[in-house]
Amino acid sequence: MFVDRRDAGLRLGERLRGLPGTEDAVVLGLPRGGVPVAFQVARALGAPLDVIVVRKLGVPYQPELGFGAIGEGGVRVLNADVLRLAGVTPEEMAEVERRERVELERRARRFRGDRTPVDLAGRTVIVVDDGIATGGTARAACRVARAHGASWVVLAVPVGAPETIASLREDADEVVCLYTPDRFSAIGAWYDDFSQTRDEDVVECLRQAGS
Repeated sequence: MFVDRRDAGLRLGERLRGLPGTEDAVVLGLPRGGVPVAFQVARALGAPLDVIVVRKLGVPYQPELGFGAIGEGGVRVLNADVLRLAGVTPEEMAEVERRERVELERRARRFRGDRTPVDLAGRTVIVVDDGIATGGTARAACRVARAHGASWVVLAVPVGAPETIASLREDADEVVCLYTPDRFSAIGAWYDDFSQTRDEDVVECLRQAGS
Protein backbone atom coordinates (compact mmCIF):
# COMPACT_ATOMS: atom_id res chain seq x y z
CA MET A 1 0.00 0.00 0.00
CA PHE A 2 1.26 3.48 -0.89
CA VAL A 3 0.54 6.68 0.98
CA ASP A 4 0.18 8.68 -2.24
CA ARG A 5 1.84 9.10 -5.65
CA ARG A 6 4.84 10.84 -4.09
CA ASP A 7 5.46 7.87 -1.81
CA ALA A 8 5.03 5.49 -4.76
CA GLY A 9 7.53 7.50 -6.81
CA LEU A 10 10.10 7.54 -4.03
CA ARG A 11 9.89 3.77 -3.61
CA LEU A 12 9.94 3.14 -7.35
CA GLY A 13 12.92 5.45 -7.77
CA GLU A 14 14.80 3.55 -5.08
CA ARG A 15 14.17 0.28 -6.92
CA LEU A 16 15.35 1.76 -10.22
CA ARG A 17 18.49 3.33 -8.80
CA GLY A 18 21.50 1.41 -10.07
CA LEU A 19 19.58 -0.32 -12.85
CA PRO A 20 22.02 -0.84 -15.74
CA GLY A 21 21.64 1.76 -18.48
CA THR A 22 19.99 4.45 -16.37
CA GLU A 23 23.07 6.70 -16.34
CA ASP A 24 21.76 8.53 -19.41
CA ALA A 25 18.08 7.73 -19.01
CA VAL A 26 15.06 9.90 -19.74
CA VAL A 27 11.98 9.52 -17.51
CA LEU A 28 8.60 9.94 -19.17
CA GLY A 29 5.43 10.25 -17.13
CA LEU A 30 2.02 9.30 -18.46
CA PRO A 31 -0.46 12.07 -17.76
CA ARG A 32 -1.98 12.76 -15.56
CA GLY A 33 -1.39 10.45 -12.57
CA GLY A 34 1.90 9.02 -13.78
CA VAL A 35 3.70 12.36 -13.82
CA PRO A 36 3.93 12.91 -10.02
CA VAL A 37 5.32 9.37 -9.72
CA ALA A 38 7.75 10.00 -12.58
CA PHE A 39 8.84 13.26 -10.95
CA GLN A 40 10.21 11.39 -7.93
CA VAL A 41 11.79 8.71 -10.13
CA ALA A 42 13.57 11.36 -12.20
CA ARG A 43 14.86 13.01 -9.03
CA ALA A 44 16.17 9.71 -7.67
CA LEU A 45 18.01 8.98 -10.91
CA GLY A 46 19.14 12.54 -11.63
CA ALA A 47 17.44 12.17 -15.00
CA PRO A 48 15.46 14.63 -17.14
CA LEU A 49 11.68 14.41 -16.87
CA ASP A 50 9.20 14.81 -19.69
CA VAL A 51 5.61 13.86 -20.38
CA ILE A 52 4.65 11.26 -22.98
CA VAL A 53 1.29 12.04 -24.52
CA VAL A 54 -0.25 9.19 -26.51
CA ARG A 55 -3.69 8.66 -27.99
CA LYS A 56 -5.23 5.34 -28.86
CA LEU A 57 -6.61 4.93 -32.37
CA GLY A 58 -9.91 3.12 -31.92
CA VAL A 59 -11.87 1.11 -34.47
CA PRO A 60 -14.73 3.44 -35.55
CA TYR A 61 -17.58 1.07 -34.63
CA GLN A 62 -15.79 -0.23 -31.52
CA PRO A 63 -13.66 2.64 -30.14
CA GLU A 64 -12.40 0.68 -27.14
CA LEU A 65 -10.62 -1.68 -29.56
CA GLY A 66 -7.39 0.00 -30.58
CA PHE A 67 -5.89 -0.50 -34.02
CA GLY A 68 -2.89 1.64 -33.13
CA ALA A 69 -1.67 4.69 -31.29
CA ILE A 70 -0.11 8.04 -32.05
CA GLY A 71 2.49 10.17 -30.32
CA GLU A 72 4.05 13.56 -30.85
CA GLY A 73 6.15 14.35 -33.87
CA GLY A 74 3.90 12.48 -36.26
CA VAL A 75 4.69 9.09 -34.74
CA ARG A 76 2.13 6.37 -35.44
CA VAL A 77 2.20 2.70 -34.53
CA LEU A 78 -0.35 0.29 -35.98
CA ASN A 79 -1.62 -3.18 -35.15
CA ALA A 80 -1.87 -4.94 -38.49
CA ASP A 81 -3.88 -7.86 -37.07
CA VAL A 82 -6.62 -5.59 -35.67
CA LEU A 83 -6.73 -3.55 -38.87
CA ARG A 84 -7.17 -6.68 -40.95
CA LEU A 85 -9.78 -8.31 -38.73
CA ALA A 86 -11.78 -5.11 -38.19
CA GLY A 87 -11.70 -4.15 -41.85
CA VAL A 88 -10.79 -0.52 -41.16
CA THR A 89 -10.46 1.43 -44.41
CA PRO A 90 -7.66 3.92 -45.11
CA GLU A 91 -10.24 6.71 -45.06
CA GLU A 92 -11.51 5.64 -41.63
CA MET A 93 -7.95 5.37 -40.32
CA ALA A 94 -7.17 8.88 -41.53
CA GLU A 95 -10.27 10.37 -39.91
CA VAL A 96 -9.65 8.71 -36.55
CA GLU A 97 -6.02 9.82 -36.58
CA ARG A 98 -6.93 13.39 -37.56
CA ARG A 99 -9.35 13.65 -34.66
CA GLU A 100 -7.01 12.10 -32.10
CA ARG A 101 -4.00 14.15 -33.23
CA VAL A 102 -5.90 17.38 -32.58
CA GLU A 103 -6.50 16.23 -28.99
CA LEU A 104 -2.94 14.95 -28.59
CA GLU A 105 -1.43 18.27 -29.67
CA ARG A 106 -3.81 20.20 -27.42
CA ARG A 107 -2.78 18.14 -24.40
CA ALA A 108 0.93 18.34 -25.22
CA ARG A 109 0.73 22.15 -25.42
CA ARG A 110 -1.23 22.25 -22.18
CA PHE A 111 1.31 20.18 -20.28
CA ARG A 112 4.62 21.25 -21.81
CA GLY A 113 3.90 24.77 -23.04
CA ASP A 114 6.58 25.94 -25.46
CA ARG A 115 9.29 23.62 -24.13
CA THR A 116 10.84 21.25 -26.66
CA PRO A 117 10.31 17.52 -26.00
CA VAL A 118 13.39 15.67 -24.72
CA ASP A 119 15.16 13.81 -27.53
CA LEU A 120 14.82 10.04 -26.98
CA ALA A 121 17.05 8.83 -29.81
CA GLY A 122 19.60 6.27 -28.64
CA ARG A 123 18.70 6.62 -24.97
CA THR A 124 17.21 4.46 -22.24
CA VAL A 125 13.63 5.61 -21.72
CA ILE A 126 11.75 4.87 -18.51
CA VAL A 127 7.98 5.09 -18.98
CA VAL A 128 6.22 5.64 -15.65
CA ASP A 129 2.56 5.43 -14.64
CA ASP A 130 0.87 5.29 -11.23
CA GLY A 131 -0.40 1.76 -11.85
CA ILE A 132 -1.58 -0.59 -14.57
CA ALA A 133 -4.91 -2.35 -14.94
CA THR A 134 -5.57 -3.18 -18.61
CA GLY A 135 -2.28 -1.70 -19.86
CA GLY A 136 -3.50 -0.19 -23.13
CA THR A 137 -2.03 3.26 -22.58
CA ALA A 138 1.25 1.94 -21.20
CA ARG A 139 1.61 -0.41 -24.16
CA ALA A 140 1.05 2.46 -26.58
CA ALA A 141 3.54 4.65 -24.71
CA CYS A 142 6.26 2.00 -24.91
CA ARG A 143 5.72 1.58 -28.64
CA VAL A 144 5.70 5.33 -29.25
CA ALA A 145 8.92 5.77 -27.22
CA ARG A 146 10.58 3.10 -29.34
CA ALA A 147 9.32 4.74 -32.52
CA HIS A 148 11.00 7.94 -31.33
CA GLY A 149 14.32 6.10 -31.32
CA ALA A 150 14.68 4.87 -27.74
CA SER A 151 17.39 2.22 -27.59
CA TRP A 152 16.01 0.53 -24.45
CA VAL A 153 12.50 0.91 -23.02
CA VAL A 154 11.77 0.30 -19.35
CA LEU A 155 8.19 0.36 -18.08
CA ALA A 156 8.10 1.20 -14.37
CA VAL A 157 5.00 1.23 -12.16
CA PRO A 158 4.26 0.87 -8.45
CA VAL A 159 1.45 -1.68 -8.85
CA GLY A 160 -0.19 -3.66 -11.61
CA ALA A 161 -2.40 -6.60 -12.48
CA PRO A 162 -0.17 -9.70 -12.75
CA GLU A 163 -1.45 -10.89 -16.15
CA THR A 164 -1.16 -7.42 -17.67
CA ILE A 165 2.34 -6.87 -16.33
CA ALA A 166 3.41 -10.20 -17.83
CA SER A 167 1.93 -9.32 -21.22
CA LEU A 168 3.65 -5.92 -21.30
CA ARG A 169 7.04 -7.62 -21.36
CA GLU A 170 6.38 -8.01 -25.09
CA ASP A 171 6.40 -4.23 -25.56
CA ALA A 172 9.06 -3.10 -23.09
CA ASP A 173 12.61 -4.40 -22.86
CA GLU A 174 12.24 -4.44 -19.09
CA VAL A 175 9.26 -4.12 -16.75
CA VAL A 176 9.69 -3.01 -13.14
CA CYS A 177 6.61 -3.32 -10.94
CA LEU A 178 6.84 -3.14 -7.15
CA TYR A 179 3.64 -5.09 -6.46
CA THR A 180 1.59 -7.51 -8.56
CA PRO A 181 -1.15 -8.55 -6.11
CA ASP A 182 -3.13 -11.66 -6.95
CA ARG A 183 -6.37 -9.98 -5.93
CA PHE A 184 -5.93 -6.88 -8.03
CA SER A 185 -9.01 -4.72 -8.45
CA ALA A 186 -8.57 -0.99 -9.04
CA ILE A 187 -5.27 0.89 -8.96
CA GLY A 188 -6.65 3.30 -6.37
CA ALA A 189 -7.21 0.46 -3.93
CA TRP A 190 -3.43 0.38 -3.36
CA TYR A 191 -3.16 4.04 -2.39
CA ASP A 192 -4.34 5.75 0.80
CA ASP A 193 -4.63 8.97 -1.22
CA PHE A 194 -5.49 8.51 -4.89
CA SER A 195 -7.05 11.91 -5.46
CA GLN A 196 -7.22 13.10 -9.04
CA THR A 197 -4.12 14.69 -10.51
CA ARG A 198 -4.98 18.01 -12.15
CA ASP A 199 -3.48 19.38 -15.35
CA GLU A 200 -1.94 22.13 -13.21
CA ASP A 201 -0.14 19.49 -11.11
CA VAL A 202 1.41 17.99 -14.24
CA VAL A 203 2.53 21.41 -15.45
CA GLU A 204 4.08 22.19 -12.07
CA CYS A 205 6.00 18.88 -11.93
CA LEU A 206 7.46 19.55 -15.36
CA ARG A 207 8.32 23.14 -14.41
CA GLN A 208 10.11 22.07 -11.23
CA ALA A 209 11.99 19.30 -13.03
CA GLY A 210 13.20 21.74 -15.67
CA SER A 211 14.24 24.52 -13.30
